[in-house]
This record gives sequence, structure tokens and C-alpha cells, in this order.
Amino acid sequence: MEGMNSQTEEAQAPRRRLSCTTCFDALWFCYSPVHQMQQYYRLGVLDNCSEKWNALLDCLNLKTKRSSEVEDILETREKAKPHIWSFRTPEEAAAHWKQLFEHLDEME
Repeated sequence: MEGMNSQTEEAQAPRRRLSCTTCFDALWFCYSPVHQMQQYYRLGVLDNCSEKWNALLDCLNLKTKRSSEVEDILETREKAKPHIWSFRTPEEAAAHWKQLFEHLDEME
């Protein structure tokens, strides 16, 4: 019996706990004067907060699904995100560098 309990606990341990609190906080902050003035200063328009609403509704929608299904959905989304860096081979990097900065060699 004890072995079975420990296996069950290990199987449940890696599961993420989905919390919509961060989405709600982001939505709440979106309507604050501070955020709206930042957006107006930076972009010249006020934020309609639609992205924050979509994130909150998506989170609440995920809350209605089974935990295994949520885990699969979140893993798929993470894999679909593009990486912040673009990786290049040394040859690709050299060609890109030459393309960007070749004009500097001509100045010397």
C-alpha cells in the first residue's frame, strides 16, 4: 500500500497548478491610470485591454478541463512559442555578419 501511495504522489507532483489570479491582476492593472498613461505616452493610444481579457477567459476555459488535458495544452503552447534567439551555424553567422557590417571594411 505504501508503495502505491508514493507512486501516486510522484505521478501528481510534476503537474502544474493553473492559477487565473495573474491574468486577473494583469487585467485589473490594465485599467489603471498608470498603465493607460504609459501606453498613451509610448504608443499614442490607450490600451483596450483585449489581450488581458482573452488571457483571463482562456485561463478560465482551461479550468473547466481535466488536469491531464490542461498539461498537454500548456506543453503544446510552450513548444509552439518561437525562441527569443535565432540559432545559426558558424557559417551562417559569418555570412550574416558580413552582410550587416561589410561596409565598415570598405571605410578603412
